Parts: sequence; structure tokens; C-alpha cells
Amino acid sequence: MTTHYLENNRCRVGVNRHGAELSSFVRKDVADGLEYIWPAEPAVWARHAPVLFPIVGRLPQDTYTHQGQRYQLPQHGFARDRDFSLAAQTADTLTFTLRADADSRQQFPFDFLLTIRYRLTEATLHIEWEVSNPGAAELLFSIGAHPAFRCPLLEGEAFEDYFFQFDHPVSFDRHLLSGGLLNGQTTPVLRTQTELPLTYDLFRDDALVLKGFDFTRISLRSRRSERFVTLCFDGFPYLGLWTKGEGAGFVCVEPWQGIASSVGPPPELADKEGILSLEPGQQFRTSYSITVG
Repeated sequence: MTTHYLENNRCRVGVNRHGAELSSFVRKDVADGLEYIWPAEPAVWARHAPVLFPIVGRLPQDTYTHQGQRYQLPQHGFARDRDFSLAAQTADTLTFTLRADADSRQQFPFDFLLTIRYRLTEATLHIEWEVSNPGAAELLFSIGAHPAFRCPLLEGEAFEDYFFQFDHPVSFDRHLLSGGLLNGQTTPVLRTQTELPLTYDLFRDDALVLKGFDFTRISLRSRRSERFVTLCFDGFPYLGLWTKGEGAGFVCVEPWQGIASSVGPPPELADKEGILSLEPGQQFRTSYSITVG
């Protein structure tokens, strides 16, 4: 697997060409060079930070319809399992591209150009996405992030020593999943609080799926050290928080431009919640950032 690197006096970042996936984010100026990204241990969860495209989440029966045809598309789409091209590299940026081809059209009958740019500034990594429609017909898609952070980060700490911190008191419910699909039910999580303590029990019923939240920043912090990870994601309508299960050793913070389907029959893609539309020649751009400390 080919990995490309960005480096400055504070950090080193690795991005795999396969999936254009962030695979390493190391603070060089911390003792022993602290790694923040989950190492994709196959026995637990064999991914680091996959890019979710052209859908986010699961479809009923992994199936959708478009213009009278049925198509099969796995959870979170196919981009995470494709080799991207390295389009450009500078001292502080890596740019990758993925284009529609004969294989992608078997699952997703649209022309697209997906461009992913990583830009390292001090201890902050900016992740920029651009989806372009080079075709002659409408492009329907979703896109999302799925970065997994080591938790705990330091020897001697436990998962339960960590918490999510918000920059103001927040209130939100979680939208419940059944078999990876939204089941229409919600339960409260926080009410005017600035912290969400982490426990594995919190994720017993799958990911925390959020809609309509009023924050654009979340930090993963420990009660036993000063280390932290902060994500900023202005303009994202959905967010997922997830870990694999008891003792997994990581937690994901997932800003989404899209969301899983609801329980029921396979949807018409144009009617699926969270689907974005581009006319021929149009582009969609969005970004988020990760800061490590």
C-alpha cells in the first residue's frame, strides 16, 4: 500500500493512496512521537479514516433504484476501497482524485470527479473535498468522514478516562439504528451540558447519529492528561460518534454530508435523505479540520 507524507516541525501525516485515507497523524514534538490515528488492527477494525462516498451509511438490502433500475451499493459506498491518483503534492499539501469508470458505473451510474486535498498547518490538518459533475446528467451523491482516533492515547489510561467536550452547553438526541438503518426512534443524550463522558455502554446500540445539532467543534479529551483531538466541521448537517465495542481502543468522530437510509424498501436515490445533487458542470465543496495536542 502506497503512503504519502506531509511533515513540518510539529507533525507528520500519512495518507494512503488506497482510499485517499488518512493513516497516521503524529505529534513529533510530544515525547515518543504520539500517534493519534487508530492503526487499523484487522482483528478489531481494519480501517483508519475512510472517506464515505458516494453514500453515507447503509441502504436497505444494500440496494437503491434510479430511473427504473436497481443497483447494489455497500455500506458507505466504494471510494474507501478504490485506489486514488496522486494529482499534486507540495510541501504542505497532498491532492488525490478518483474518477468514475466502468467498474464504478456498475454500482453507481453517474459521472463524477472526487478530489480530496490534505493540507498541514502547524498541528492542524485541513481536509478539503470537491465533488464535480463532468457528465451530461444530474449527479446524486453523499459524502462523509470516518476518522478513528486511538482512545486511550497514552499508556495507563482507560477509555472511560475520556470525554467529548463542546465549546458551549449543548442539547441533542440520538437517532436510533436497526441493522444500520434509521428506525425513526430517538433518545436524549445531553441536555445543556458541555461534556459527554465516554463509556462502551454508550455505543451498545451502534453509533450515536446526530441531526440538527448546534455545534461545529468537538474535542476528545482525557481527565488524566493534556492530550486532545479537536475536529471543526462547519456546515455539516449530520454527525456520527462510534466505536466498535468493548475494549476496541478507538473512537470515531464522523462529520457527514449524508446519512443512512430508513428502515423499509430500497429507496429511490433522489428521494433518500441527505442526498446532494449537482447539475452538469457544477461542483460541491466542503471541508473539516483535525487539530492534535
